[in-house]
Amino acid sequence: MTIARRQPVAVDLRELIGVIRVAGDLERVGDLAKNIAKRTVKIGAEMRAPRAIVGLKHMNEVATELLKDVLDAFVQRDEKRAREVWERDVDLDALDDSVFRDLLTYMMEDPRNISLCAHLLFCSKNIERIGDHATNIAETVVYLVTGATMPTDRPHRRRDTVETRH
Repeated sequence: MTIARRQPVAVDLRELIGVIRVAGDLERVGDLAKNIAKRTVKIGAEMRAPRAIVGLKHMNEVATELLKDVLDAFVQRDEKRAREVWERDVDLDALDDSVFRDLLTYMMEDPRNISLCAHLLFCSKNIERIGDHATNIAETVVYLVTGATMPTDRPHRRRDTVETRH
């Protein structure tokens, strides 16, 4: 309705579209966090492999920092900071790969860990997706500030190499 009534152009239109996109990404982050919370309740009493969550805790810290930094960049319209968040997502992806391998090892070591580790794998993937939404917001910030879009291929690191993710 705002678009039809006020007919925003250039910066105003980018601002409107950007806010809508950021709201959508934040809604998805909330959905992912809710899923993690539900799984935490299910596995809370089952935690017999506490070392399995060390990597997840680190992933959570990185994802939280990415999200905080990108929201600060959004509020301040800080293109440089947004680009830094976009580039730092590879660290979270690498942690996700590491956690995946660790959890797979725990499952192979003791089949009683399979159920717990399966829940933790979903938590890990959800945290990684939160990082992806932070990069989406970073792309939106760059668009808001410059009117230009970021490259479609995001940096992605796997096994000490850098690849692109489509």
